[in-house]
Amino acid sequence: MKKVITYGTYDLLHYGHIALLKRAKALGDYLIVGVTSDQFDRGRGKLNVQQSVAERIAAVQALGIADKIIVEEYEGQKIDDIQKYDVDVFTVGSDWVGKFDYLREYCEVTYLSRTEGISSTQLRTEKNDEISLGIYGATERTVRFLKESRFVSGLFVKGAYSPNTRAAEIFCEQSDIEKYASYEAMLADTDAVYIFDTIDRHFDLVMQALEAGCHVICETPLFLSEEQTEAAYALADSKGLVLFEAVKTLWYPAFQHLLLLINSGVAGTVKSVDVACSQIPDDPDFLSNPYEGSLYDWGTIALLPIIKILGTKYQDVQMYDYSRDNFSYLSQGMLRYDSAIGTWKAGRGIKSEGELIVTGTKGYIYVPAPWWKTEYFELRHEDLRATEKYFFKSEGAGMRYEILEFVRMINNGNLTHYHYTREEMRTIAGLIEKFDKREVISF
Repeated sequence: MKKVITYGTYDLLHYGHIALLKRAKALGDYLIVGVTSDQFDRGRGKLNVQQSVAERIAAVQALGIADKIIVEEYEGQKIDDIQKYDVDVFTVGSDWVGKFDYLREYCEVTYLSRTEGISSTQLRTEKNDEISLGIYGATERTVRFLKESRFVSGLFVKGAYSPNTRAAEIFCEQSDIEKYASYEAMLADTDAVYIFDTIDRHFDLVMQALEAGCHVICETPLFLSEEQTEAAYALADSKGLVLFEAVKTLWYPAFQHLLLLINSGVAGTVKSVDVACSQIPDDPDFLSNPYEGSLYDWGTIALLPIIKILGTKYQDVQMYDYSRDNFSYLSQGMLRYDSAIGTWKAGRGIKSEGELIVTGTKGYIYVPAPWWKTEYFELRHEDLRATEKYFFKSEGAGMRYEILEFVRMINNGNLTHYHYTREEMRTIAGLIEKFDKREVISF
């Protein structure tokens, strides 16, 4: 049997893809098709893919051309796959001529001419109108958001509004975008809005945007309570709008791969997740607003690994808080599960080592500081010589990955996302609510 292998993203599968797959199949008796994973695409800067890997695999499978479909997850996998599946022929489109000649050491390499006049990029352009977006706020964070948004196709920032008029003038002038006289005016003139403010302001700003018919991407943590979370998502659903919590850590290629590894059982059964994150801002004025304190600022980031790895069904929670002059400098807590525990430490105006450790029965995963911007982590065993090291490059400041997901959800009509479920959001909001109600032990 002559085995052939080919790879591709296969986003918005079109007749060019189909023609290429048919010609690949004709080169032998058995065709293996490698479909790139979401993480692999993001890791190499391919940020305009519209469909998830599950959707793309389903589309290729439905053709009935491939005898086997695999997922391409890392650089260098092609050699492993060729050897693993005893492949005779590797083939890709002619736009890659020369790129994969190094594989001739392992098998025959053939480049197939592509179908003229069609591409996934062209289909994406035709399929979706550009989304106009307004920015609420004028800070260093909104400047970064604007810069990162320019790496994501299908979205353009039209203008900004901030209650701080002078800051808004400087931001808009330097960024060459429109300055709106009011939040209402901006909402009336755009399809979507990015909100950056303290957590106590989020609910009113989000509800106003949803009522105006705008999709919303709002900085994390999203809300102060489960009730606010339920109300906002109920309104978004009723209007067919996307409400997206901007948890950029969740979309980092390294963090997503970390979750995949844990789910695969390489560390065994997870028994504890220990998280620490802290920051001492340059601007001392942050101390004047209690809603910039520890868990109000770090809430979702600090709790995210625990909830993603151990789940939402914890048995009980204990929280400890160090506050002075109505400002929380440090929050520590523990979630107890049936057979595991999750602990967190969140500091604002105070500093600790910002690492993440996942303890399992076969080994543990160590993510160095700052883990929430991770590109690197290790799977360690009893014998440290067997340590496995993982590195996944992130482009820019990382915000482009969450912006991409936001745009994809709008374009695909998805009001929920499997990577961050409503139940997970509610659970985290409920824990922040307990903190806000001072269900803590002060020290």
